[in-house]
Amino acid sequence: MAHPMITVAPVGATMITVAPTGAESSKADAPALPVTLDELVATAAACETGGAAMIHIHIRDDAARPTLDLGRLTETVAAVRASSDLIVQLSTGGSVHDGYDSRLRVLDAEPDSCSLTCGTVNFGDDVFMNSWPFMVELYQLTQQRQIVPEFELFDLGHVTALNRLLDKHAAPYGGQVHCDLVMGVPGGMPGTAAALVAAVAALPAGASWSATGVGRSTMPVMFAALAGGGHLRVGMEDVVTWARGVPVRDNAQLVERAAEAATLFQRPPMTPDDARALLKVKDRRGVNA
Repeated sequence: MAHPMITVAPVGATMITVAPTGAESSKADAPALPVTLDELVATAAACETGGAAMIHIHIRDDAARPTLDLGRLTETVAAVRASSDLIVQLSTGGSVHDGYDSRLRVLDAEPDSCSLTCGTVNFGDDVFMNSWPFMVELYQLTQQRQIVPEFELFDLGHVTALNRLLDKHAAPYGGQVHCDLVMGVPGGMPGTAAALVAAVAALPAGASWSATGVGRSTMPVMFAALAGGGHLRVGMEDVVTWARGVPVRDNAQLVERAAEAATLFQRPPMTPDDARALLKVKDRRGVNA
C-alpha cells in the first residue's frame, strides 16, 4: 500500500510542448535558435519526430528581433500547420515591451491555442505586465474565437488569479483547464519540487498541467513534473545550455531528452492527436493553408 504522504503519478502519456525561440535570447548568443520562418518550420518537424505534441511560438523580424506582426504570425501558423501535426500555440506575451493591443491581436492569426499569463511578474530586470482587465479581455476573446488558452503561472499568486478568472468568467473553450507552471524565472517561483507541489495543490480540480524549468532548473523541474503526473515544456526559449559550458545543439535535442525521461517514467510521449483530445482543441488543420 502506498504511503499516505506519497503521490503516485498516474499511468498515461506525457504531452511534450516545445518552446523553440522565446523573446529573450539572441541568435548571436545561441546560434541554434530558430529565428527565421524556414528555421522554425524545420524545428517543428524535427521536434514532432522527437516526441513533441505542441509548439509554443514566438516570432522574430528580419533583424531577429521579437515581433508580434500579424502578417508574420499568420504566415507562421500556416507554415507550421503545413509541415507538422503539432498543436500550434502562439504566445500572447510577446516580449516585455509589447503593448496590450498588439498582444490581443495575436488571436487574429487563428492559432489552436494561446498563452494567457495570470498576473504581472518581475522578469529579471524588467516587468512582464498582465493586468486583471487585460487577462479578462484576452480570456473572453479566447472563448469567442474557440481558442484553447494555456494559463501561464509564474507564481503562486497567479494560481489564485486563475481560480478567480474561472469563477467569474466560466470555463475555457472546450472545457479543459490546462496550465503551465513557469518556474525559475528571476522574480517568479523557484524551480524546485517544493514550489511545484504547492502550485499543483492550488490548481482547479480536474486541471491538466505542464511545468517549465528555466535555466538551471530545467532538469529538477522536469523530473518533479513527471513524478507528480504532469506534462512537460522544454525548448530554447527556456534554456540554451545542455550542461555546464555545453550549448544546446538544437530544440530537437531537448525534446528527445524529455521524451526519454518520460519513457523512463513509463509515461511515453503523447501524439499530437492525443494531445488535441486532452485539451479539446478545435481542429484547424487546413485553415490559412
